[in-house]
Parts: sequence; structure tokens; C-alpha cells
Amino acid sequence: MTITRFMTNTDNRPVTSTSSASISYFASPSELQEPLFDSTNMSRDNIRRHVRQERNSLSTEEQSQLSLIASRHMLAEIQTQSAQHVAVYLTHDGELATQKLIDALWELNINVYLPLIHPFCKGHLLFVRYTRDSVMVKNQYGISEPKLNVQHVITVEQLDMIITPMVAFDAHGNRMGMGGGYYDRTLSQVVNNKPLAVGFAHDCQEVSQVPTDFWDVPLPVIITPTRRLAI
Repeated sequence: MTITRFMTNTDNRPVTSTSSASISYFASPSELQEPLFDSTNMSRDNIRRHVRQERNSLSTEEQSQLSLIASRHMLAEIQTQSAQHVAVYLTHDGELATQKLIDALWELNINVYLPLIHPFCKGHLLFVRYTRDSVMVKNQYGISEPKLNVQHVITVEQLDMIITPMVAFDAHGNRMGMGGGYYDRTLSQVVNNKPLAVGFAHDCQEVSQVPTDFWDVPLPVIITPTRRLAI
């Protein structure tokens, strides 16, 4: 595993140090001082419950600051990968906010897509072009998504990157979602990291071990407010 540390100079410029493991600090959130949550032998439901509680305990100010820092990391990743077709998500239930990242992508003329629950294929996602003028509707989970327009749909293989939300993750790139399997089915379509799936999460969402099943697909890259984990 590679971990890249983003450290900050006195003039707030990021500095990258590289070692056998690589992490980048723009800031040192207090949550990093807490020991890693031991999830050994815990059920998926109990891990979800704990991590969601931790994530939602962050104050509005902390959420805003951490999301901005993480978005800078993610934007750098997108530019490094020269990605032009990027799937993102809209924030829900304490996830890292993505709107500032989306705004930055629009300014750079990078195409943004949002997941939409497939209306005919249960448990699957479609990815639809998202612009400032997109008509939005709420899905069955109360999450906003673009109104379906088949002319704006892109296939998974046409995407360059999928920014993937999650509830929990571990140092091996294993992720845990909400349990619906939507992103698991999407990630099963990825071939040779095309598109590149990048996890996006708070540091407090890392646990010692995520239970896995044979169909689970580890993420090759996870970005948090303080780190880039590359598997």
C-alpha cells in the first residue's frame, strides 16, 4: 500500500513526502489523534452504525473545512489522471460534501455525472450528465438525482473516474456501503482500472477491518481530508 502525506508549509503550500507508505497533510484534524476503531469480528450493521454516528457527530464547521481540504486532494487526483468524464455523488447522511468539487470541475470544463437508480434494472445505477441546468428529482432514498434523459447517460466504461461514497473503509482498500449493493455492481464492471474508482471519505470512517465477501471489489485509491491511500 502507498500512502502519500500532504503536509503544509507556513505559506500553506502543500508539500508531498514519499516513503514506502505515502500520506499528505494540508491540516491535522483532531480526529487523527484518536486510535483506529477496532472493528474485528463486528457485524456490518454494527460497523455502519458506529461509523455513521462518528461521521454525523462532526460539526457543521468541521464538515465544511474537511470537505474543502478533501476536495482539493480529489481535484489534484482528477487532474493528475487527466480525467474528463467524472462521476461524483451528492452529499447525504454526513458524507464529505462534493459541491465545491463539482463547481471546480465545471469551471475546468470537466464533464460531471451523477448516479441515478436504474428505473428498470433493480439494484443498478445509471450515470447521467450533471450541469448547472439539470432538472433534479428525489429518488426513493430522498437523494437528489438528475431527471432521466437517455441522451445524457454515459456507460461505465466511458467514464474516466468514479468518485465513490462509502460508509467505512480499511487500509486494504475494502469499502462498505449502505448495503444496497449499487456501487458493488458498478465496480464489478471496471476493467483494468478503467474507469478509476476512487473512494472519498472522512478519516473517521476508517476501521481496522471491513468484512468482505467474494463479490467485493477493493478500491485502488481512497482520498480523505489528510491522506491518499493507493493499494
